[in-house]
Amino acid sequence: MEVCYQLPVLPLDRPVPKHVLSRRGAISFSSSSSLFGGPAPRQLSKRRGAISYDSEDQTALYIRMLGDVRVRSQVGFEPERRGSHPYLYVDFRTLHSRPEAARPVSARNVRRLLSFQRYLHSSRFFHGIPANNPLGYILDDDFTGQAKLMLQKVGNWNFDIFLFDRLTNGNSLVNLTFHLFNTYGLIELFQLDMIKLRRFLVMIQEDYRCQNPYHNAVHAADVTQAMYCYLQEPKLAETLTSCDLLLGLLAAATHDLDHPGVNQPFLIKTDHYLAALYKNSSVLENHHWKSAVGLLRESDLLSHLPTEDGLNMEERLGSLILATDISRQNDYLSEFRTHLDKGDLCLTNGGHRHFILQMALKCADICNPCRPWKLSKQWSEKVTEEFFHQGDIERKHNLEVTPLCDRQSNSVANIQIGFMAYVVEPLFVEWSRFSDTRLSQTMMSHLSLNKQGWNEGRDKQEASSSRASEEQRTPATKDSNSKVLPQGSKGS
Repeated sequence: MEVCYQLPVLPLDRPVPKHVLSRRGAISFSSSSSLFGGPAPRQLSKRRGAISYDSEDQTALYIRMLGDVRVRSQVGFEPERRGSHPYLYVDFRTLHSRPEAARPVSARNVRRLLSFQRYLHSSRFFHGIPANNPLGYILDDDFTGQAKLMLQKVGNWNFDIFLFDRLTNGNSLVNLTFHLFNTYGLIELFQLDMIKLRRFLVMIQEDYRCQNPYHNAVHAADVTQAMYCYLQEPKLAETLTSCDLLLGLLAAATHDLDHPGVNQPFLIKTDHYLAALYKNSSVLENHHWKSAVGLLRESDLLSHLPTEDGLNMEERLGSLILATDISRQNDYLSEFRTHLDKGDLCLTNGGHRHFILQMALKCADICNPCRPWKLSKQWSEKVTEEFFHQGDIERKHNLEVTPLCDRQSNSVANIQIGFMAYVVEPLFVEWSRFSDTRLSQTMMSHLSLNKQGWNEGRDKQEASSSRASEEQRTPATKDSNSKVLPQGSKGS
């Protein structure tokens, strides 16, 4: 087999260790996956983006588009997933896993983020071939047309991120964010290296845990798309600087990076080391921020900027991500309301612009109830599923079950109705005061319709439960009467 691309390639006569195959970008062409302790080729080929090629020589070709290849000789060596840490009490990494067929304990879930065809397209970068439309080399040919059509309407509030994720083979965050960087001209403005940018976005997407029903890369892509809609609002579009736009998109893409699928109180009551590290204050948000900074430095995306500028951007990025801490919602909301009451917001002021970016990100983070019912309902079910998973693990380990996470006493409808009334609506009422546009009116309209939908659903569920209980009692009464009458006739 001849490989004509400038990629690091291991010799074909050399077996590839299992830990190398588990690394980002590994592609196996071997029919003997068991040689490396991995799943069978038939299983592998079913995975998203996986390519399996039967070969009789029981060897594998390893292609890594970015970075170098380091083969370690230690037997059984398996590198820890970046962003994943040993936990003191509960292994969150298996929290949302589904039962699978028996396989070797040491096998890892090989994550195929990009198809082989996409690697070939991307290799044009290495040859220095100019790209008139860089996005064209990111998407697979089979999906380019449909995905591009969707991206033409990326500013539409009805944008279906679930469909876009399917069209991009599970790479919605990479492709959407890359497109928005290209749309705003940020690549040229900040002289970003396209290979570094692509590598950075792939690493971000990889560090979101796909096992999480809600806090995963698709949620990050959805928040990034919503953030773009807000950045397009007249008041913001006319005043935001290129640096504001860059930070806004970066914060949206990384705001839940490496989320473990459980909330802060859970980390605190299980004595998790992150809770100790960040002193029980904005534990998850601090972790998301530090993880994002780690990836920025690992990718060298901003290494060409002056050191002071780079550090300043990291601090501002952290300030945006920390604003998404739901426990500090009332603090931000009170300050926002005060500014609006006084009418003293001046977006030519850098501090005020940054504050509005914080509020925009907060809105984008919890905007699901303001989406059309078809999309909103899917997100509601996913976030509730994640809540209930936490409740299950709390019950399993004899911990106090968080009321919101108790599937035995809660329902999707009840959770969503409370969330809309006490968290979402107060925030979006104030945002509508700040930006009274067609988008704001659309969001408030969807919010009202969705509240009505969940209320009706709850009423139907309660009525159905009431009827079921009555039906259970009625047969018992009939049975008892039918038994009493014959006994009475015999007695007479």
